[in-house]
Amino acid sequence: MDFSEISYLLFDHDGVLVETEYWYFKATQRGFAELGIDLPLEGYRQHLVDGRSNWDIPRGQGVLEEDIIAARGNRDRYYQHYLKTEDINIEGVEDALATLTRRFHMAIITTSKRQDFELIHESRNIVPHFDFVLCSGDYPRAKPAPDPYLTALSQYGADRSQALVIEDSERGLRSAVAAEVSCITVYNEFTAHQDLSAATGHIPDLTALVDLLVR
Repeated sequence: MDFSEISYLLFDHDGVLVETEYWYFKATQRGFAELGIDLPLEGYRQHLVDGRSNWDIPRGQGVLEEDIIAARGNRDRYYQHYLKTEDINIEGVEDALATLTRRFHMAIITTSKRQDFELIHESRNIVPHFDFVLCSGDYPRAKPAPDPYLTALSQYGADRSQALVIEDSERGLRSAVAAEVSCITVYNEFTAHQDLSAATGHIPDLTALVDLLVR
């Protein structure tokens, strides 16, 4: 692909800029354990692809909705604890962003909750490299619908041909494809099993994105 016309880089967040996806799984797994239900990693990862809510599992087993709501609330608290205590940095991200921001307009397009996003970035120097951030609730429908990336293009007043999406998951890739925006996927072990064949290209990390677009 010729990247010479690209002016806008639209970044996914979890798994691309910070390593949070495993910890969201662990928090969800703890919430399930409180309901007496095991949530294996492979089943969780499959639901990331098929879009099924993990919480349909306890519903299908007759767990009361009020108990599910309580477990989800605890999951959110466990996740925020992990965000504050675990190493979720991805090596090379800030250096790559510092280079890319000198040449491109950049935005973060994530399905993360705003409160989780802000917690993640309380002490990181990632957000200053971006023009804006779209979180869950900032667009009508979540990925894999095209809405998140179409909303970003609209906010920029940009054409699809001027933008490039950077994703790590099949759902994110499907969102970019549905929005008719070219997408490059960055390797992440947590989503490596997913079908990313529709991507324009694949890179091992964001340092490789700098090599591809700048050097």
